[in-house]
Amino acid sequence: MISLFQMKIACAVVVFLTTLLAGIYPFRRAIKRTTFEFPVVEALASGVFLGAGLLHMLGSASAQWTALGVTYPMAFLLAGAMFLLLLLFEHIGREIYDKTHQSGQPSCSHQAADQHYCPGNNNLAILAVVMLSIHSFLAGEALGLSGTYLVSVMIVIAILAHKWAASMALAIQINKSTLSVKARVILFLLFSVMSPLGILLGHHLRSMAEMHVYIQPICISLAAGTFIYLGTLHGLKQSVMVAKCCDIWRFNYVLLGFALMAVVAIWV
Repeated sequence: MISLFQMKIACAVVVFLTTLLAGIYPFRRAIKRTTFEFPVVEALASGVFLGAGLLHMLGSASAQWTALGVTYPMAFLLAGAMFLLLLLFEHIGREIYDKTHQSGQPSCSHQAADQHYCPGNNNLAILAVVMLSIHSFLAGEALGLSGTYLVSVMIVIAILAHKWAASMALAIQINKSTLSVKARVILFLLFSVMSPLGILLGHHLRSMAEMHVYIQPICISLAAGTFIYLGTLHGLKQSVMVAKCCDIWRFNYVLLGFALMAVVAIWV
C-alpha cells in the first residue's frame, strides 16, 4: 500500500496534468465560450467543497486554536476574511468584464472587438489568473494538510471536478487578451502549478506542525474560507448556489456532496 505522501504526490501530478490538458485546446483553437456547464459535476463539487470547509477544515482549525489556548474565534475570523477577499476579487473581475465588453467602448477597435481581443481583456486575464491561482493554491494546501486517505480522496475529487472546467475557461480568457504568446503561456503555467505547489507545501507544513504550532491552524483556517467560497458564491451569478439552486434535481447533488463529507466526518 502506498504511503499518504506518495498518494499526495500522485494527486499533485494528476491535478497538474488535468489542468494542462484542459487548457491546451483553447491555446490551439479560438473559442469564444468561457463558461462550461456540467450540472451534476458542478453541484456535487460544490457540496463537497462546502462540507469539507465546514465539517473538516473549520472544525479542525478551531480545535487547534483552542488547543493552543486561543479563546478568540480565530479560525472563523481567518476563514471569513479569506471568503470576503475572494468575493472582493470576483466582484472586481465582474466589473472589469462588464466594462470591457460594453458595446462601442472606445478602447477596442472594431477589428479587435470582432475578434474578442480588446486591450481591456489584459487586466481581466491577469486578475482571473491571480484569483484562480489563490483558489488553486489553498485548495491544494488543504489536500496537503489532510491526514487521512479518505479525506484526501474526497478533496482531490472535488478539486478535479472543479479544476478542468476552470482551467479551460481561464485559458480562453487569457487567449482573448493582447498579451504576447509567451506571456499567455507563462500566466497559464503559473496557474497550472499552484495546486501541486499547495499540495507539497501543505504536506511539508503538516510535518513542521510541532516546531511551528501556529502555521497549520492558520493555513487550515484560510483553506476553510476558500472551500466555503468555492462551495457557495464562486462564479457569482453562475454559481450553483445562486443561479441554479431552485433546480431541485441539481440541488440534490449539492446535498449529496455535503452528505458524503458529513459521513466521512464520522471517522475522521
